[in-house]
Amino acid sequence: MTKAELVDEIARKASLTRKHSEVIVDAVFSSIIEALQTGDKIELRGFGSFRVRHRASRTGRNPKTGEGVLVPAKKVPYFKPGKELRELINGR
Repeated sequence: MTKAELVDEIARKASLTRKHSEVIVDAVFSSIIEALQTGDKIELRGFGSFRVRHRASRTGRNPKTGEGVLVPAKKVPYFKPGKELRELINGR
């Protein structure tokens, strides 16, 4: 599902205009991004949680030359599905 399809689905289910549902979707996504940027975690009961994981720097390899390359440390967003979501997907 794309963002546009999500906006259309919310507009249809909530009887809103497409513009209003687009504002809602954008607000939710920007709130999640802002929270992750500040190091907070987001927990949506029954759905899952968003967190930031820290990856340490490491030495990688250039596949063309085989030369070692330093890969810097970075933060990576991570989603962990909740128990209810896993059970719904698995048909339980």
